[in-house]
Amino acid sequence: MFHYILSGLRVASDLAMPGLIDADPGPAPPDVRICAGDVPLTLEGATHTGANWQMAADRILLRVPGIVRMLIDGGHAITWQCEESTTPADAAIFVFGSGFGLLIHLQQRCIMHASAIAVGGRAVLFCGPSGAGKSTLAAALGARGYGHIADDQCVLSGIEGGEVLVHPDGRAHKLWEQAIAKLDLAERSGPPIRTALRKFFVQPTSGSHAALPLAAIYILGEARTPELVRGERVAISALNLADAAIAVRLNAYRPAMVERLGQAGLYLQAAAGVMRAGGVFRLVRPMAFDAMDETIAALAAHWEEIGLAEGVA
Repeated sequence: MFHYILSGLRVASDLAMPGLIDADPGPAPPDVRICAGDVPLTLEGATHTGANWQMAADRILLRVPGIVRMLIDGGHAITWQCEESTTPADAAIFVFGSGFGLLIHLQQRCIMHASAIAVGGRAVLFCGPSGAGKSTLAAALGARGYGHIADDQCVLSGIEGGEVLVHPDGRAHKLWEQAIAKLDLAERSGPPIRTALRKFFVQPTSGSHAALPLAAIYILGEARTPELVRGERVAISALNLADAAIAVRLNAYRPAMVERLGQAGLYLQAAAGVMRAGGVFRLVRPMAFDAMDETIAALAAHWEEIGLAEGVA
């Protein structure tokens, strides 16, 4: 068995995941078990269905057609089965990605589609759709000494009124070949996330092993014109509570499941907690690599403005 820490949970798996950091198994039983087994094509007693998933009580059947089927059971186990000629190595990214994300939903925990770094002993999240540059920005900041917390999935706790915490995750960055070259991260580059895909796992320079209090969430957007209205190429603006609530919910991991599982209230609480902690901001910048220094300088100035410690975390 392989042992990892994901979203603050101890995971025992018979499926290896190259982009994860190994963990000591310890004497206690794991929080989550991931094992190969027979997975049905349909879920008996399903009450909700989607294009490639079915749900019954606290079980979800998820299918990635032609690649893998997964049965997520009770928020504590995932059974996986490859389809057609798919290898376990190619199935792993889906099991530890979509499968694990749905498991967190079943645990009624708040999970964001985000990358996170440590700044001044607190957590900063970057959200946005696939391709928005979350991992690339986090990796660029990591190369400048900011600690890595999570990539792709960020689990929040303490949202019911206490201090909002972001839990560390063992996932490496997932970067396209061009980003690795532009950020000079070839020495940290590992295997591709899938066979013949030019996207690779990249180990972070340093990381946090403890949950950190949340400082801010940035929703990433692209500046599509040479200059913004105020004459700046990089702009950071605060969202009000109503817009922040919408943004947090839309940037949940698999946001459709928020409605299906009746978790809208949970994400409204999360938005309120984020606003108490520091705020939700929109970050609009050119996505060209030659604008990365400008983007990071704007972030550093903003962190100083909102009271985060200046300099490297």
